[in-house]
Amino acid sequence: MLVLGLESSCDETGAAVVEDGRTIRSNVVATQHDLHRPFGGVVPEVAARAHAERITALADEALAQAGCSPRDLDAVAVVNRPGLVGALLVGVAAAKGLALAWNKPLLGIDHIEAHVYAAHLAGFEVYPHVSLIVSGGHTCLYRVDAPGSLELAGQTRDDAAGEAFDKVAKLLGLPFPGGPALARCASAGNAHAIEFPRCGPNEKPGDTLDFSFSGLKTAVYYKLHGGARGKGKEPVALSEAQRADMAASFQEAACEILVEKTLSACARLKLDAAAVGGGVACNKRLREIFQTRAEAAQPKLRVFFPPPALCTDNAAMTAGLAYHRLARGEADGWELDVDPTPKRRKVRGK
Repeated sequence: MLVLGLESSCDETGAAVVEDGRTIRSNVVATQHDLHRPFGGVVPEVAARAHAERITALADEALAQAGCSPRDLDAVAVVNRPGLVGALLVGVAAAKGLALAWNKPLLGIDHIEAHVYAAHLAGFEVYPHVSLIVSGGHTCLYRVDAPGSLELAGQTRDDAAGEAFDKVAKLLGLPFPGGPALARCASAGNAHAIEFPRCGPNEKPGDTLDFSFSGLKTAVYYKLHGGARGKGKEPVALSEAQRADMAASFQEAACEILVEKTLSACARLKLDAAAVGGGVACNKRLREIFQTRAEAAQPKLRVFFPPPALCTDNAAMTAGLAYHRLARGEADGWELDVDPTPKRRKVRGK
């Protein structure tokens, strides 16, 4: 079965054709970095307008690259939750129009669950396993028993990890997009120059599987402003070496938090395999720490990272996950709506 997937949850427009939930026939992505760079962050209205201008052309390009026509498709899938409301509305409207015009079933897909599925799409078929999804909008841990079958084990209480990367990059005066810029800056720094907190007061790293990055972000702010009493004052001037040290020290703390929580989840759930997805999974230092800690674990853990193209937002993971819904005979009606807000779900064991 061939599924056309559409992605427009944030600032990347995607279209892809996937066969039988496994074979990627095409995967086209248009980024909006140049549009948002003057503002130092994603502007929802600008993102929605760019999606509207590009999405149908990208769908045509995805079909052409896949060597198929609309009549060859078995369904049209689209991310309808969570994300920026205007951006999601563009994708859902486009998917409805195409599905109606081509007389194809319509399937709405959860963006976070699609990130979980990216590991399966990349060839990781170890079940059950722990999945860490870490991006600009989401930081979650799941137990995954099969494609589309998952149970929440931990989630962020405040900032997502990628959001913390972006905000700290802005504090350090680094360009947009902040996460990759901070990683580049950190590569020249000393990761142990500053000891930033790995957990909250009176808390040990493994006490909970939930995440919190607001305290780490605030610690960077105070360091830049000369301590808590310096709040509100102009930040201290940093040399390039000091900026690199601060970026590296922050990155080290954030990555260690992500790794520690994931390994704790594996231990609690008695699982020896984990997959990592989402845009922050492209971070080189995160991958290094995961591999080192997994090798040292007793017993050793298998940790899988999809290729970067399947970590950042894309439509292939949307189309791939939709295949499993389609195979079960599922489809959504024309009343399919968007749901922009990630829901705090019940956590396993709580």
